[in-house]
Amino acid sequence: MLLALRLRDFVIVDVLDVDFGPGFTVLSGETGAGKSILLDALQMATGARADSGFVREGAARADISAEFRSSPAIDAWLGERDLAGDPGVVLMRRIIEADGRSRALINGQPATATLLREVGERLLDIHGQHAAQTLLRADGQRDLLDAVAGHGELRGEVAARYGTWRASTRALDDVERNTRELQLERERLEWQANELGQLGLGPGEWEHLDAEQTRLAHAASLTEGAAGAVQALRESDDALSSRIGTVLQRLRPLAQIDARLAPALELLDSAAIQLDEAASLLSDYADGVDLDPRRLHEVESRIASIFAVARKFRLTPDTLGPELERLRERLQQLAASADIDALRARVDAERASFDASAQRLSKQRRTAARALSDGVTGLLGDLGMAGGRLEISVDSADPGPNGIDRVEFRVAGHAGASPRALSKVASGGELSRIGLAISVLAAQANPVPTLIFDEADAGIGGAVADVVGALMRRLGESRQVLCVTHLPQVAAKAHQHLAVSKQQTENATVSRIRLLERSARVEEIARMLGGAEITATTRKHARELLAQA
Repeated sequence: MLLALRLRDFVIVDVLDVDFGPGFTVLSGETGAGKSILLDALQMATGARADSGFVREGAARADISAEFRSSPAIDAWLGERDLAGDPGVVLMRRIIEADGRSRALINGQPATATLLREVGERLLDIHGQHAAQTLLRADGQRDLLDAVAGHGELRGEVAARYGTWRASTRALDDVERNTRELQLERERLEWQANELGQLGLGPGEWEHLDAEQTRLAHAASLTEGAAGAVQALRESDDALSSRIGTVLQRLRPLAQIDARLAPALELLDSAAIQLDEAASLLSDYADGVDLDPRRLHEVESRIASIFAVARKFRLTPDTLGPELERLRERLQQLAASADIDALRARVDAERASFDASAQRLSKQRRTAARALSDGVTGLLGDLGMAGGRLEISVDSADPGPNGIDRVEFRVAGHAGASPRALSKVASGGELSRIGLAISVLAAQANPVPTLIFDEADAGIGGAVADVVGALMRRLGESRQVLCVTHLPQVAAKAHQHLAVSKQQTENATVSRIRLLERSARVEEIARMLGGAEITATTRKHARELLAQA
């Protein structure tokens, strides 16, 4: 359940803190007041795509936080991803910078927008005001049927198997069409791989040879330099160790006279020790430098061979190993693709796999179509279409990523009428009612705890609006329902009523929201009934609507 929404500098909202309760809540207000801004904010908090247009003009960033009551299953899911917070609570946060960048957090931990969406899908379900327009498209009708029936996982399986089958089919076509070209490519790659293979370049060999050649080539200079350093440190007449020793001899008796010389004396003692250790290390190094002309010749010959092959392939020596791996992988691919019989068998197997999944989806669609048709038909009478009915046909179609079906919604507007294609016969009001009926049925089938209707009641009024309000209130008895509405009959049925208004400040226009008490609620419903001029009659009617609820 949605517990609270906090907004900072979002669109035309400067600061907004809203607490939500259980049951059925409506949001109302004048057109343009910002009712849909709250839904936009919830969508941002649950992973929708963000851009700089959501940042209030003049602000550096927008900050959206949504607090939800969780469940043990969601807590466990978050815990598996190191996103757990306080038990029973989920805090979703989205920060959108003025340059369009955004950050997402779940329970204070950095997260991706994808994770926000995955959590959001478990917490709320939004039914938009454009459901009716979706009904006019063939693909929209199929998608609605699948969404209501919960076919998402199976549709994903069908799409994946279709893609695999079509990719193998294209590969088989390429092989059958380009057999000669592939043979030539294979011969060329075999020659190149053989050439590189004969070089026998081992992992890390080039780097090791390069370092060894540098060391052997400069062995004399390294020995001479180290020996010269030893001479300067302790073996010459004017060696540093002797000079420091002389200084120490002079300072030791003086330090016994004045203790303030002791720190300097300690540092010089340490320096003398370190100089002696450095001289010993340099002496050992000079004795150990490898002066091996024969090994130097071997290394330089090997390097020359590697360079020769690298020039032939127009590569650098360090890329020869990866190039050999690439050639061998491509040869394996060609060897597999050259087996036409195996390819054909794979295509057949993948087609059979696709057919099995598509047939299963088709069967489930037909079952779901009957259930949805019956459910919508049952609601149409309540929504002012007495005798009307919806039929959903599932017919065969060419295979595709969405399966093997063509879905069509057909409607009969009244008793005795023959069902015809929805896109050809339904009026705007009928489309709105059918879309609302589908949204209500989809909401009943969806287990998420919070349902949001964004003006899903558009295009209806009168007694039908009263029925819609009753439907929403009934849904609110088992879960949290939020509805943006312009209909007073719907607003009167709510357990809570939030009013959104737009106010002009000195520098900008901002949106405000408040929870209405009884008297303020009467005024708001009266405004929804009568417009700008509120009369005693409209107030009386508003009180009657509230009393009936």
